[in-house]
Amino acid sequence: MDPIIWEKGESWFNSQGWSSFGFQREAWKAYSDGYCGLVNAPTGSGKTYSLLIPILLEPSANSKSKGPRAIWITPIRALAKEIELSANKATKGLGTKWRVGVRSGDTSTKERAKQKENPPEFLITTPESLHLLLSQKGGTAYFENLRAIVVDEWHELIGSKRGVLMELALSRLKGICPSLKVWGISATIGNMDQSLQVLLGNFYEANRFKVIKAQIEKKVEIISIFPDELERMPWSGHLGIQLLDKVIPIINNSKSTLIFTNTRSFAEIWYQKLLAKAPELSGILAMHHGSISAVTRNWVEDQLHEGKLKAVVCTSSLDLGVDFRPVETIIQVGSPKGVARFLQRAGRSGHQPGATSRIYFLPTNSLELTEAAALREAIHQKIVEDRFPYIRSFDVLVQYLVTLAVGDGFRPEEILSELRGTVSYSSITDEEWIWCLNFITSGGEALTAYDEYRKVMVQDGVYKVESKQIAHKHRLSIGTIVGDTLMHVKYATGKYLGTIEEYFISSLHIGDVFWFAGQCLELVRIKEMEAHVRKSKRKSGKVPSWQGGRMPLSSQLSEMIRLKIDESASNKESDEEMLFLKPLMDLQKNRSHLPTKSEFLIEYFQSSEGYHVLMYPFEGRNVHEGLGALVAYRIAKILPITFSIAMNDYGFELLSDQPIPIFEAVETNVLGIENLSTDIYASINSTEMAKRKFRDIAAISGLIFKGMPGKRMKDKHLQSSSQLFFNVFHEYESDNLLLLQSMGEVMDFQLEEARLRQALERIATQKIIITEPEKPTPFAFPIMVDRTREKLTSEKLEDRIKKMKLEYGDE
Repeated sequence: MDPIIWEKGESWFNSQGWSSFGFQREAWKAYSDGYCGLVNAPTGSGKTYSLLIPILLEPSANSKSKGPRAIWITPIRALAKEIELSANKATKGLGTKWRVGVRSGDTSTKERAKQKENPPEFLITTPESLHLLLSQKGGTAYFENLRAIVVDEWHELIGSKRGVLMELALSRLKGICPSLKVWGISATIGNMDQSLQVLLGNFYEANRFKVIKAQIEKKVEIISIFPDELERMPWSGHLGIQLLDKVIPIINNSKSTLIFTNTRSFAEIWYQKLLAKAPELSGILAMHHGSISAVTRNWVEDQLHEGKLKAVVCTSSLDLGVDFRPVETIIQVGSPKGVARFLQRAGRSGHQPGATSRIYFLPTNSLELTEAAALREAIHQKIVEDRFPYIRSFDVLVQYLVTLAVGDGFRPEEILSELRGTVSYSSITDEEWIWCLNFITSGGEALTAYDEYRKVMVQDGVYKVESKQIAHKHRLSIGTIVGDTLMHVKYATGKYLGTIEEYFISSLHIGDVFWFAGQCLELVRIKEMEAHVRKSKRKSGKVPSWQGGRMPLSSQLSEMIRLKIDESASNKESDEEMLFLKPLMDLQKNRSHLPTKSEFLIEYFQSSEGYHVLMYPFEGRNVHEGLGALVAYRIAKILPITFSIAMNDYGFELLSDQPIPIFEAVETNVLGIENLSTDIYASINSTEMAKRKFRDIAAISGLIFKGMPGKRMKDKHLQSSSQLFFNVFHEYESDNLLLLQSMGEVMDFQLEEARLRQALERIATQKIIITEPEKPTPFAFPIMVDRTREKLTSEKLEDRIKKMKLEYGDE
């Protein structure tokens, strides 16, 4: 290691009143010795400076060559600002004459043009913006002096198609700069070694890497917020707001508090309810989520940094890496459904090395307190989730190939070699590669007659996009984050507030009132893709809902939930949450059974609604969706019966208007793994599910263009267009790689087939207990409510639940 780096790094740390940690010094040495690698350290331990220091002090750091010398990738915009502050502080303190720049979706057109003309030496950007840079003319020359790239919060990217985008960009940058140093920063995940392989690709095989682990124990204190009375027949979603009176004293007794909700809709609701209950918080309570304008988000972040806000209601937009020192307390509303996400949010408090992170767990129903105990157990046992990489995502690949063609163009043999150096595309065959090239040049076998799909031309062996219109449309479509079409929300006077999904705005009439960005707004008019509004004095209004807000329960947390229920069944409960829930668990025992870890519970009973079968694998909603359909299909083979299916994270329900032969079904191995894949395909409407997946694949691959800014295509038109492509491929090109991918994604990600198989293998080792309770049980009731919820407004739902409670009682 260059002693100058060590001395300057230590000297600057001392000038800040800091002491370097062992893992930071280890990273400084590994980087300066030429290694690639991964830094694994807890939130608030100073992991950013473990790589910033050696990058800025590298001997060539003051070279005058043009183009970025280091790129820092961040998955969220709030973290980009944090890295910019740290980098500017370090460059100034270390005397490095580097300029620091940020390129993201929030960067103005003027600033982007300036960066292109005179690039900053230290560039902070996102995976999508990095691909935009690869799509510009002269992109190869732009990156040729790059020495290092750091992918921050790598664990957040690896389990998504954004991680695939990153893999592809890294493969190209390594091709341009063979001596590039590739580093990642990651929280602990279960498959750390695999995540490193995905990050480094062929550099992993060269064995020139180091994994730097911080030997720092992060203490996390979980404090559950209990209702005054235990509701022994729980139902989801209603309890949280009822605990508002218990939240306000927590806010008042803390310097600054972050209140995390799992969806943007909940954030809007909590913000307005808090202000209504505690008007004294006006001006010192704020809200932060991804749909609010960048101006507002930046203001909230600045006020948090300066300690001027008492509380912020937020979503995952403030999950990662952001250092808000004044924040003392975190409140998590509802279970985050995963250990890693919970630890990430807990780490927003006590964001200094050695400090304890304190997080309050606020349940949205009483049974959810089980998850607080399960989270504590997982943290104690140091259990965290795996993040499985996406493999062979051909929609992302064809988008990437057009990106390269829009830029300087590419030679197939060079890019294929780089692709096979990635984990995601290491298995790509020559036939699949030729299919991808044909797809971007002619639209493939099914679309070859249509000129609009001949995007890429071949000249002297180089694949290029010549059309400026095609290039412009493609740059607007780069990325893998797909969702509903967004409409801009603006005051009639012109001020921009943020974005709301089109389907919500289309449900409103002119004059309707809704809540957004903490304001009660009246819809004035809709102009193209803009919703013009004005402030309303009315106190009530609709709250927008955004698609994709529901989080799946992780398999690790599922296992801990089963453990806590086993402790209750064996009368060995010790967590305060499980002791509080004892009357509920006792009622479950009295009416039916409380399963130990060696038992699997099935309940069968009749009510005024019909005949119910309920099963409790505790494996999460996605797995239960597949399991419910599978069991219904297999029972219907014994006796033709029509079912309605409902599920939550703990179990699923089959409801029929005629008796269900559940005992015969169990005897004939209705829960067996024989012919599993065949039966799953037969039990679900796999074609319809694949069509829904294909819509996103079509958008990512460039089959569908969502429209120019301000003139976006309506969602129903997108859906009909994607279905048309799906049907054409299904009929005329059944081996189309995008079509096959849509079917695979249904099984792998929507139904989680591998996890479903593991659940059935576990059930095969358990004793099956079938009970016939006279009334629904505490485990059954929330699933039945969720089924009813789909059909009723919130007011009618509460009336219906009151009737259900009177009918079923809790005695």
